[in-house]
Amino acid sequence: MDGGVWWRVWRWIGVVLLAALSGGVAAAQGPLTEVRAFGDNPGNLRMYKYVPDGLPPRAPLVVALHGCSQGATDYDDEAGWTKFADQWRFALLLPEQRLRNNLSRCFTWYAEEHRGRDRGEARSIRSMVAAMVQGGAIDPRRVYVTGLSAGGAMANALLAAYPEVFTAGAIIAGIPHGCADGVVGAVRCMLWGRAQDPAEWGDAVRAASAHQGPWPKVSIWQGDKDPWVDPVNARELLKQWTNVHGIEAATGTRRGNAEHSYLVYADAAGTPQVELHTISGMGHGTPVDPGPGATQCGKAGRFLLDVHICSTYHIGKFWGLERDAGTVQTMPRSSMPTP
Repeated sequence: MDGGVWWRVWRWIGVVLLAALSGGVAAAQGPLTEVRAFGDNPGNLRMYKYVPDGLPPRAPLVVALHGCSQGATDYDDEAGWTKFADQWRFALLLPEQRLRNNLSRCFTWYAEEHRGRDRGEARSIRSMVAAMVQGGAIDPRRVYVTGLSAGGAMANALLAAYPEVFTAGAIIAGIPHGCADGVVGAVRCMLWGRAQDPAEWGDAVRAASAHQGPWPKVSIWQGDKDPWVDPVNARELLKQWTNVHGIEAATGTRRGNAEHSYLVYADAAGTPQVELHTISGMGHGTPVDPGPGATQCGKAGRFLLDVHICSTYHIGKFWGLERDAGTVQTMPRSSMPTP
């Protein structure tokens, strides 16, 4: 490997060691409420939630997964999720990794024992969702998942393992499902990516469960100057999810404006199912746009990058949360997915 590659490897190792030596992040506090008993927890995760006052029954639920060296409080208001939970009337679930599980507090997206259906951390998060759905507080047909970096890769793993649970997802600086098995493979996927045919990536998702469709719609976000997760991963994620949806990856339609343009991929019926946002000049983190405007959100910080684009707003709009804000949908209990 040349000097530039070794620099990236040692820099990545340094981030892991720094997180370990600093003791990680503080426990969640503020508007979040910890739920200590929520069912099976083989991944030994912590559960935090935010439920706006006066939330109607059968409200949507957004699951937001923090990145490495972060915690639940680094990804609620900082990424803009609490603002839009209040505005669009949905509940927020924030799983948190424990330092004892991972020295850098990364979700273990690269290990089958944690990303596989009904295993480890994936099962723990599924249990949290089931706990939120119980009692009619959440509409099980409107459950969404997003995450940054390792959280984005775990969000993608959850979309593959539980496609019947999640209506849609958003992957920010994430990794295709099935790219790695183990720490060494994870580093390789992060720093160099892994090119495969669309069908191979799609098969990795289809093999993760017995589900036959319909499939979650997916929003993909990536900075083109990301030093930690090579931007090739976003292109491979695009291959993965367009293949799952039966869409040719070369058929995207460009939308947006000069400041923020992106590609949208629609199915045969013309319904957008996958979108790819590549942010010019952006490094590793969640795009935010601090301010009081209707399309603004977040607070700039480590791995929360002020690029004048509120990714949370655009993700929620793609999912339909803005359109459906304030609606109440009823569903017979017998038709609700079981944990």
